[in-house]
Amino acid sequence: MLNWDHVFATRSSRMRASEIRELLKLLDKPDIISFAGGIPDPALFPEREFAEAYAGLFADGKAGGALQYSVSEGYLPLRAWLKEEMRRLGIACELDNIFITSGSQQALDYLGKLFLSPGDTALVTWPTYLGALQAFNAYEPAYDQLSIGNRTPESYRAEAATQGSAVKFAYLSTDFANPTGQTVSLEERHQILALADELDIPVIEDAAYQHLRYDGEAIAPILALDIARSGGIDACRTIYCGSFSKTLAPGLRVGYVVAAKPVIRKLVLMKQAADLHSSTINQMVVAEAAAKHFPAQIAKIRAAYVARRDVMLAALEKYMPEGAEWTRPEGGMFVWVTLPNGMDGAELLARSVETEKVAFVPGQAFFADRSGANTIRLSYSCANEAMIEEGIRRLGRLVGHALAQAA
Repeated sequence: MLNWDHVFATRSSRMRASEIRELLKLLDKPDIISFAGGIPDPALFPEREFAEAYAGLFADGKAGGALQYSVSEGYLPLRAWLKEEMRRLGIACELDNIFITSGSQQALDYLGKLFLSPGDTALVTWPTYLGALQAFNAYEPAYDQLSIGNRTPESYRAEAATQGSAVKFAYLSTDFANPTGQTVSLEERHQILALADELDIPVIEDAAYQHLRYDGEAIAPILALDIARSGGIDACRTIYCGSFSKTLAPGLRVGYVVAAKPVIRKLVLMKQAADLHSSTINQMVVAEAAAKHFPAQIAKIRAAYVARRDVMLAALEKYMPEGAEWTRPEGGMFVWVTLPNGMDGAELLARSVETEKVAFVPGQAFFADRSGANTIRLSYSCANEAMIEEGIRRLGRLVGHALAQAA
């Protein structure tokens, strides 16, 4: 028998199963109240609109093009729609600044491949999106904590030098981040750009939740700020990653990158080597649905999710014992809970599933250094208000019992 471990590339040792993907299996158990998966509610998908769009492709004689190979850059009408959407966000760009990917996860994988050599340092927040860590891990980087406004450029350079390399990029989720639900302030966005200037590195702006703001004032994307100061997108260092997964539907796997043309050209070459192009028919359907229904769809999901967020925050106030703290997001899908020191989120999950039938994600998975054991992520996107109230009641009871036992 072949010893597979002997022939695998060294990078394969950095590949780990997603703890969230494993937890999603709990969704199939009817007695579990799940706050685990950060996924959209399928009841909110625009099913009728998609059905009409798919049917229209075959009824209008467009099936040949929809089922055919296509260009690696992405379906032109979809990129044209995105150009206008970017303009509404303050991001002036051309079609050649937009690149379609198979979900934003593919974008992160490509960017990791583009920038990281083994030992290079990636700056990420503590905690950060688990999928980004998984995407970057294959390229064998070192990680350093992106601590906005609290460290000097020299400290980042010095830490990278201990790995015998240099800082290659800063990655962060700017609005209602996964996992914390927190938003990077306008001042902090300017600080990120200033740091990137000093280090002469790109900024990867993950904007997966850009459209899911429920209250508060919208903040300009980092790329918009970068354009305003540099005079144009092709002079910018910011790379904007977006997705239709949280707004229309994730199963179609349509994401996008907006960046300077030199970056886009490299990403196109990667796609030609990897999968040629994203699904033609799905891009066409997303373009049709976005053009006709995007504002109405956004309004629908915002109304549903804000109600669930409000119930979760009220329930946490009502049932969570003293000593626990949590974020109060202005949008997105997540609340981040910090448990009292000494508690372990993974151990709590095991007891919670067994005794309380409530699932969540232990926070340690979101830290590049595997710290944060006393944190957990709660998602309110797929549970109704009654389930959220009951689930938080049970979880609060469990945390209270754990504290009492530790006293």
